[in-house]
Formats: sequence, structure tokens, C-alpha cells
Amino acid sequence: MAKTGVFNSDPTAIAKATELKKELQKLVKTIVDDDDYSIETIDRARETLSALKELKTKKRSLSLKLQEAVLCPEEFRCPLSQELMRDPVILASGQTFDRSFIQKWLKSGNRTCPKTQQVLSHTILTPNYLVREMISQWCKGQGVELPDLVNSSNEEGVTEAERDCFLSLLEKMSASISEQKEAAKELRLLTKRMPSFRALFGESVDAIPQLLNPLSGGKSQSGAHLDLQEDVITTLLNLSIHDNNKKLVAETPMVIPLLMEALRSGTIETRSNAAAALFTLSALDSNKELIGKSGALKPLIDLLDEGHALAMKDVASAIFNLCIIHENKARAVRDGAVKVILNKIMDDVHVDELLAILAMLSSHQKAIEEMVDLGAVPYLLHIVRENSCERNKENSIAILNTIFLSDRTTWKAIREEENTHGTISKLSQDGTSRAKRKASGILDRLRRAVNLTHTA
Repeated sequence: MAKTGVFNSDPTAIAKATELKKELQKLVKTIVDDDDYSIETIDRARETLSALKELKTKKRSLSLKLQEAVLCPEEFRCPLSQELMRDPVILASGQTFDRSFIQKWLKSGNRTCPKTQQVLSHTILTPNYLVREMISQWCKGQGVELPDLVNSSNEEGVTEAERDCFLSLLEKMSASISEQKEAAKELRLLTKRMPSFRALFGESVDAIPQLLNPLSGGKSQSGAHLDLQEDVITTLLNLSIHDNNKKLVAETPMVIPLLMEALRSGTIETRSNAAAALFTLSALDSNKELIGKSGALKPLIDLLDEGHALAMKDVASAIFNLCIIHENKARAVRDGAVKVILNKIMDDVHVDELLAILAMLSSHQKAIEEMVDLGAVPYLLHIVRENSCERNKENSIAILNTIFLSDRTTWKAIREEENTHGTISKLSQDGTSRAKRKASGILDRLRRAVNLTHTA
């Protein structure tokens, strides 16, 4: 089996090991060549050797745990490293990469997507929590343990000149409309390029309200200046990427209402970036609850229903993240998510992401009832039978299993599918471990139903 290369390519581990080896070499040379070496030298050599052993043991242990990851699904591999992603992030092109590898690509001066060759409109890396969660679930099923993520942000200190510039730009957000537009565009660019500017917003409770001042007049004002609205909302997105800002941004009273307004109005880029901001903010569980209570799921679902290609991934990711907590599942179902998602899946639009959301919502009884009424069962069976993606089959059979347990009226369609195509039997043999369990459960209940009928 080929090595994963994860730790072989880790510059920090390599540098540490090299440093320890050099130190050990010096100490051993002193002990061998100098008859008057001290006990302290022996102790230092022992400590250095112990540290080198610990580093080697740790690397080997983690490497062995990741050996199985070589066989991971293709969609979980970073296109650059071809390794299992530990910290998947989304590039401006919409492609997902492992953070450390795409950061190296960008730091080398590249401004294109390495997969599509598309010129990047920006170099912001947005955490892909949907893929991260899928990788986590796959790892659990395979018994593979991913190492803890290391915060790789290298934020430089803020200079006085930068701080003065920051304060000056915020002041302009309360000036004339032309100055507001100029300052908003500059803040958008600076928060995109410089982590230090994102951090500055966390230093004062007044900074974010000052940023939002041009939009505080309501729809009439933001609607008249769509470019200004776009720059302010995009700056909010940039701020929300900074981990230390997430709580502050979400809990600033004006933020979520303005993001909800932006979801309904403005340019499609504004609406997409508003969805992306909600997705990024919802990384915190407390923010999931806050955003859900605010009513943001409804405009997200409406935007999903409209089907703008630019916004679909961000909207789906935001809905998925928010629905991780139970209360938001009920809100999403109430706000019409099931019908919208099923329609998109049946139109073959973002099937992977939307099936994952549907599987999550299927734990809610009302969602199951809607799926049955909307004719989801035949289409889910079609996906299990015809779709080539193992994850889609797994999510579909998981939903079907829940429907099967809740609604006996669907048994006939499932039994006919099995009798005609052997779809469920095949999945119970060839599917993922979770898919096999769900398929086998359905088959067992079908057999018991047949036996009971014969007995009667």
C-alpha cells in the first residue's frame, strides 16, 4: 500500500526532526570526542533522543491511522495532494481543496484554480463544513481517525498606519454617499487580502455597526445603491471567515436582519455572499440557534427555489449547517424545504448536497409525510438503482428506510422495485456499510411481512 505522504510533506515536522538530529549529533560528538564531557551533556542527549523518538512515534501512529485513507472516496481527496482532506475549503472557483495545500499554491503567486484553470476573483478560502462532516462520518465508519486541525492562520500585527486607515474608512461610512461607496469598496478589498483588517473589527463593538450604517435606512436606501450593498455584505462575509469574529458578527443586532434582506434583494453576487456569510457564521452552534430563530431559513429556501447557479452551493451549505440542530430541522420543514429540495433533486440539480440535507430532514415526521405525498419514493428508488455515487445511494436508502418504518402505504412500491430489479438486495451486498445496514433492514421487514401474510 502506498504511503499517504501527509506527514512526509509536513514542513513543521521535518524541520523539528532535522533540528533534533543536529542537536543530537553535536551532543554525541562531544561525548565521543571529549573525555571531559559533563553529566549535563548526557542528560541533554537523552532528552533530545527521547524527543526525537516521541516525534517519530507520533508520526508513525498517525500515519498508520491514515493508511486506510488512501482508499477513500475520490470526492474526499484533495485535487492537489490526492490525499484525504483534513481541512476542506472552497476556492473562489467553487472547487474544494485541503487548506494547507491550496494555501501553498496561492502563496506561490498563483491566482488561478489548479483544477479548472479559472482566474480567481478572490483568494478567500471558505471552510467546507458539509464535506468535512461527510469525511468525518466516512472516517468513523472506516475506523480512521483524522488528526486534530491546527490553526494555520499567520496573522501579522496591525501597524499604526493600518489602524488609522481602518478608522478613517469607518468614519466615511457615515459621510456622503460617494464617500460611503469609496470606503465600502476599500474595506471589501482590505478584509479580503489582509487578516489583520478582519481582526480589527473584533476590537470594537462599534466597528460593525459603523460598517453597516449605509444599509441601516432599510430597503429603499440599499435598493438604490446595489453596488454599495454588495460591498458591505461581502465585507461581512470576509469578517465572518475570521474565527474570533463569528460570535461578535452574528450577535450584532443589525447583521442577521440585513443578511436576510440581502438574500431577497440586490445583485445575485450580494445574495450569494449573504448566504455564504450565514453558512460561515453557522459554524458555531450558538449561531446556528440564533440564525434559525431569526427566520433566515425561509429566505435561504426561497433563494434555493429560484435556482441561481452562482448561489446554489452557498445556500445548500448554509441550510445543511443550520439543520444540524434539531430545532432548525422543524423550521426548515415548516418553511417548505422538503418540496423545494425534492424538485431540485428531480431536476438533477446539486443532487449530492441536497440529498444530504433531505437525509438530515428525514428524522422529522412531517418531512417524511411530505416526501410520501410528493412522490419521493419512486425517485429515491431510481437513485439507488441508477446513480453511480455511493454517497447518494446511501442517503437515498437511509431516507427510504425511515419512510418504510413510518408509512406502510409505501411498502408496495418498494416491494415491486425489489421484485423487478433486486435494487435493495444489490445494495445490501455492494453498498457502503451504512447503506448495507439500511437495505438489510428493509429486506428483513419485507420478508417478515410476507411470512405473516402466508401464515394468515
